[in-house]
Amino acid sequence: MTDLRSIGPVMLVGAGKMGTALAAGWLDAGLPPTNLVLVDPRPTEDAKNFAADYELTIHPEAVGLMPNVLVLAVKPQVINEVMAGLKSVIGPKTLIVSIAAGISLAQLAAGTGTDRVVRSMPNTPAQVGKGITGVVSGAGVDSAGKGAAEALLKAAGSVVWFEKEGDLDAVTAVSGSGPAYVFNLVEALAAAGVAQGLEAGVAMILARQTVIGSAALLEADPAPASTLRQNVTSPNGTTAAALAVLMAPDGLAPLMERAVTAARLRSEELGRG
Repeated sequence: MTDLRSIGPVMLVGAGKMGTALAAGWLDAGLPPTNLVLVDPRPTEDAKNFAADYELTIHPEAVGLMPNVLVLAVKPQVINEVMAGLKSVIGPKTLIVSIAAGISLAQLAAGTGTDRVVRSMPNTPAQVGKGITGVVSGAGVDSAGKGAAEALLKAAGSVVWFEKEGDLDAVTAVSGSGPAYVFNLVEALAAAGVAQGLEAGVAMILARQTVIGSAALLEADPAPASTLRQNVTSPNGTTAAALAVLMAPDGLAPLMERAVTAARLRSEELGRG
């Protein structure tokens, strides 16, 4: 894999939570601070604090040097406007890496004027180095470009490459949006505990730690999730009674399928502008 110490100048456009999480991973993995340029016209206090911690400057616009890699970490709703202002810093060898949901390779190529484009979909656990990112590359990206993109994205967690760009809409719906589904599960589990008479704060502690512990067990044990589920389900026990509801024909599986389908359709809509 490409060494971040030799990747050359990297320009990050968009210093929001995901952008700064990625940048922190790059710096911690060896990217020299002198090789990172931050661009954000309206940085938050968190972004300013991040820049101060690493002795970086946040520039209001992209000017000057042509980076080896330009990472677009902006919302899909504003990406066309952002790309229009970047043409002066995109050189013939600049690699474009986008983390904007739903924005296609064709849109990226048209907006930046190069086919050296990589479309990726990370998720918010990247903020703690536990993310997973789906990636697809444009026709102009060679093996060195893929190596550079993977090195940058792996600093925040696992990376999975796809041959078909259409798969990225499904990735967005499953892992990109997926953390919100898990957080909503915690909310629902805590609310169910309150309905059974628990104090709200205690119910939330129980729900949060149950999900945190279960995730740690998933990470530590390579067995399929179905096996782990069976391991904690005694015949005719309390867990079995609950799973009879969750696994009913109108239970969690069809509900999750509808949710993921809705997210995928929205990703496709964003891609059409």
